[in-house]
Amino acid sequence: MLNLLLASLAFVGAHFLISSTGLRRLLVARLGERAYTGLFSAQALGLVVWMAVAFGAAPRDRLLWSIPGIAQLSMALMPFVLLLAVGGFTAPNPTAVMMAAPGGGWRPRGILTVTRHPVMWAFGLWAMLHILANGDTAGLIFFGAFAVLALGGTLAIDIKKRRAWPAESWQAFFGPTSNLPFLAIAQGRTSFDWKGVGWKTLLIAAALYAAIVLWFHPMVIGAPLM
Repeated sequence: MLNLLLASLAFVGAHFLISSTGLRRLLVARLGERAYTGLFSAQALGLVVWMAVAFGAAPRDRLLWSIPGIAQLSMALMPFVLLLAVGGFTAPNPTAVMMAAPGGGWRPRGILTVTRHPVMWAFGLWAMLHILANGDTAGLIFFGAFAVLALGGTLAIDIKKRRAWPAESWQAFFGPTSNLPFLAIAQGRTSFDWKGVGWKTLLIAAALYAAIVLWFHPMVIGAPLM
């Protein structure tokens, strides 16, 4: 369990202590944006592998809670999580790495009308659902690291962009969007852009859901969902 805790702390710490501080600017100035991004991604992947190996070796008998129906709730919510992920990876987002600040006339499209951080929320919701469904210490540490990084990362990105972008870009991007999913829609600052999401995104998310339920989870993870 100690190995899992150390791996999880290293994973979260490497992101917040490097990418969210002045150290990132120093490394980018020295290495260049592309080289820094490649090296940072490589170390992140290495830490995820360390976490996964440690999680697989950790004892799973320390049950903290058992919530009736949580597995069914998780399966019901995962299509939305996958829609956030697919929509987030396919929609141009000004907060993404190496993307320019938006102009004054920018308006959200597609999944960005739901949240300005769709991929981060996808990872955060995925992690929280798995924390609740596993209910053990190892799951809390492993998936908790992803939840903290993803949801804390949305706040860190907002702070960083507010400092770095011109006021016009800040207002154009943050005015009609929200961090919390559906908040900007509920407040009338934007409307859901179904056309921007599109059937292609929906079909890809549905195919991924089927693959996870029928193949990946039972055959790769070893935990049948059906």
